[in-house]
Order: sequence, then structure tokens, then C-alpha cells
Amino acid sequence: MNDCLFFGLNNKPILIKNEPEEITKPIQFKFKNENKNEKQIKQISSGRYSTIFLFKNGKAIEYLKDDLYDYLFKEEDEYESEDLNPSEIQIENIQKVTVGALNEAILTKEGNVFAKGNYINPKNRKEFINISSLIEDTNDRIIEDIVSGAYSIYLLTSNQNVYGIGSNEYGQLGFDSVTLYKAEKPILMMKNVSKIFSGIASIHVFLLNSNQKLFGCGDNYYGQL
Repeated sequence: MNDCLFFGLNNKPILIKNEPEEITKPIQFKFKNENKNEKQIKQISSGRYSTIFLFKNGKAIEYLKDDLYDYLFKEEDEYESEDLNPSEIQIENIQKVTVGALNEAILTKEGNVFAKGNYINPKNRKEFINISSLIEDTNDRIIEDIVSGAYSIYLLTSNQNVYGIGSNEYGQLGFDSVTLYKAEKPILMMKNVSKIFSGIASIHVFLLNSNQKLFGCGDNYYGQL
């Protein structure tokens, strides 16, 4: 297996046992319940409450704080963190994973996107659903890239169109938040886009079009746009 180094805040979830809460020097990560067939790490995506490891064989495992929403509504001194064991994600041929603050998304080699989260599937936030199949234009259902914002997920189609799903509280889906507070199905944001950029804690997104012009929408409270 490739060496995996970890550093940063080590509290929720606890990925490294017997280490202080703040890790300032990289230490080697040891998988729990290690699967010997998964020897090559392709990608790691980590948010505040979950981490996904993608392997070159197209399989992935996640460390997820199952009681995340209980934690959000409790005081810090009322919450007791626990060690987590990884669970295998039951999706095949994974190409890319992306984790936001309160969501996760997976892109398969066939161009399908499966996602979960409170803003994605309110009825069952722990269940992955195929959000690419919810795109109304059937010609846009093959996805080439995905990124997660804090509460939103962005999809770049093979036709270079960008769709957004999730929270639009700060206009991060490109619409007035009064008109559209959240989208439970992907909505078309922009056409002729070659790249999309966001971050796990971001409530804004950048879009680069085919003419190399950069656009942004969402929160600009600190001048990030």
C-alpha cells in the first residue's frame, strides 16, 4: 500500500489512535480492518466529519461520523467522540470522490454521480442516490467532473454544462436565494464550462469557460469572489 501521511486536527472523526488532538508533523496513517486487495491509493477527500479513500481498483472506503447531526445540536462538552471503523462504499468502478462539509459525492467511470447529505437526500442523509439521473436533459447525464462545496455539489457534464444541487442560501448555485433557497435536483448553472473549482468549506464556486474566462458566484462576505 502507498504510504499515507496524516496531519491536522485529530478529533472528529478520530482517524489516528493514541495521538494528540492537534498533529503538527505528518505521521503515517494505518488503516483499520485493512483489505489486502486494496494496495494502491488513488485519491483521498476529507471534510470536517468524513473522509473517503479511493483505491486504484475503483473501490472506496469511508470514515464517517454517523452521529454527525446529533453533534451539531449539542454543546461541545456534551459530545463524546468515538473511534471509527471504515465502511466499504457499495459502488463499483469509482473514478473520483469529493467530500464537502455536509455532503459526499462519487463519480463512476461510466459518468454517473452518486451523492448523499442533508441537502441532497433529506429523507435519508446516509443513503447514496444517483443525482446525475435526476438531470432533466437526458443528453447531459454523462458527468466528467464533480466538486463539493460546503453544502452543494457541482457536476460538469460531457457537454461542458455545469449543474448544481444542494443549498443555495448564499447564491452558490447561481440563483437568487430568495427565489431558490435549495435545489433537491440538479439545476443548470452555466454552459460552455471547461473547469469547476470549489472547496469543502466553500459556499461559493468558480467556473472557467471554454474561452478561459473565470466566473464566480456565491458568498463574497470576505471578498473571495
